[in-house]
Amino acid sequence: MTKKQFRAESKRLLDLMVNSIYTNKEIFLRELISNASDAIDKIYYKALTDDSLSFNKEDYYIEVAADKDNRILKVSDTGIGMTKQELEENLGVIANSGSLAFKAENAGKDGHDIIGQFGVGFYSVFMVAEVVTVISRALGSNEAYKWESKGADGYNIEQCEKSTVGTDVILKIKETTADENFDEYLEEYQLKSTIKKYSDFIRYPIRMEVSGTRLKEGSDKEYEEYSEEQVINSMVPLWKKNKNELSQEDYDNFYAEKRYGFDKPITHIHISAEGTVSYKAILYIPETMPYDFYTKEYEKGLELYANGVLIMNKCADLLPDYFSFVKGMVDSEDLSLNISREMLQHDRQLKLIAKNIKTKIKNELEKILQNDREKYEEFYKSFGRQLKYGVYSEFGSNKDILQDLLMFHSSKEQKLVTLDEYVSRMSEEQKYIYYASGESIERIEKLPQTELVSDKGYEILYFADDIDEFAISILSSYKDKEFRSVSSGDLGLDTEQDIDPSDADKGNEKLFDQMKDILSNKIKAVRASKRLKNHPVCLSNDGELSIEMEKVLKSMPNNQNVQADKVLEINLNHEVFQILEEAYEKDEDKFKLYTGLLYNQALLIEGLPIDDPVEFTNNICKIMV
Repeated sequence: MTKKQFRAESKRLLDLMVNSIYTNKEIFLRELISNASDAIDKIYYKALTDDSLSFNKEDYYIEVAADKDNRILKVSDTGIGMTKQELEENLGVIANSGSLAFKAENAGKDGHDIIGQFGVGFYSVFMVAEVVTVISRALGSNEAYKWESKGADGYNIEQCEKSTVGTDVILKIKETTADENFDEYLEEYQLKSTIKKYSDFIRYPIRMEVSGTRLKEGSDKEYEEYSEEQVINSMVPLWKKNKNELSQEDYDNFYAEKRYGFDKPITHIHISAEGTVSYKAILYIPETMPYDFYTKEYEKGLELYANGVLIMNKCADLLPDYFSFVKGMVDSEDLSLNISREMLQHDRQLKLIAKNIKTKIKNELEKILQNDREKYEEFYKSFGRQLKYGVYSEFGSNKDILQDLLMFHSSKEQKLVTLDEYVSRMSEEQKYIYYASGESIERIEKLPQTELVSDKGYEILYFADDIDEFAISILSSYKDKEFRSVSSGDLGLDTEQDIDPSDADKGNEKLFDQMKDILSNKIKAVRASKRLKNHPVCLSNDGELSIEMEKVLKSMPNNQNVQADKVLEINLNHEVFQILEEAYEKDEDKFKLYTGLLYNQALLIEGLPIDDPVEFTNNICKIMV
């Protein structure tokens, strides 16, 4: 018998596939089962137009059998089978897909879609097998043929005996080495696990002989071993059932079974989309944040299926980063797959699905916000930070999508409020959305800078998250109302009734200049405060970079020692200023001492470190004695 050679390009592709393309060797079983399912689908197609054929689904199945002693793994199907010519065409040329050719011939017919890439995924078997034998008998033929190969050196085809229509793929599994454990591909547990993982929703039963132990009949102590054939896959995926057939318990059980999390999800989204791209999806919004959510180890993404076959465990392209907390799966018959089923040949369909999913998630979150505020606030405590990152990232391209989902603590409401709620309460004369930043709500409430805005009766949003100011700087405004920090140089307030109309800085220029010289390059200027009432001193900032932003940036690994332009503001109506003036006129050393103390007080109020704590405590002692 003459050995036939693969084409030169096929040899190169086979070598590339076995050594490079497939990262997970266990997927060879997924490929064989998918091909077997395709072969049964082909009979179904033919039965649609051939009156002489009847399709009784109970007669069709896939069988997996392992012989550990002889290192043989066999995958059989009752599908359409292959003729000698088809064996040569489909298996003699890698990347020639019999399923795709069949699909092209039957375009427009109703029935199951065929996703198999027979002649491509099939060759993944050479990752685990040293010899591959295919025995097949085609529908309508009395002859069977055997195809056999040891890899890139070629293959043989010869006539053989087979009593039933269908195909058997027989693998002689490689011997285990120090680097690779091939024994596991003969283990019952591993085979069951792999079938459940990748092929649980194949529409035909996948049968396998399963062993176990049980009590002997009539005994309550003695056990016996037994072996019986079981169907390993569930066949009907949850997402292909009608929503009205499913209960909340069904969705919760699916969440637990898929190990999406140990919590109970806040809600689920069941999508059945038809149109430009058709797909089904079940998405979950978790209640609690995964422990590794903000680590490099966390992988975002949804499970991706093509017609019930798992393609990727984590398809990151289906979710934007700001919705990376969403768990779930997507199944589509419209995806075009390349040779490994792990990478998409064309991503247009995927982009359409991702766009639709993004809209569905946003709409669901808005619905929860409107209808179940308590539930939304629980969600926001876990994942609000991620939404803010979404506003800040990608140069603010997502801010319009996310701005209505944001919440911040309100000085008036003493709870989380949305930007829309804040704006709806603004009085006509209020020009800006005011906010104050700090390390905690408790510390922000005590900030001197909030006094004037609060006295005006204006609501202040408290920013206690390190991302808040960065996100708001990108957002810039909401419903034509600009954001304004209570620490900014200009509060945009009419202060004529609150502050002496005379220019407060006039008459104090020399005093302020002297303070600035004493503090050297630590501050940009010293000014009379228009915002302080009860406190003697505070810091404000000039420019885009705030003091809170400075603290965040300095805490980062690539700290470039950025500095906000700080202004030391003095309350001219406070008795401390009178003492400061007296020292300026009579005692230069005291004036220098008081200037340093006031500056350090302002730093402490902002939660900034004091340059020299020892000097500061010594200076406190000086004014006590």
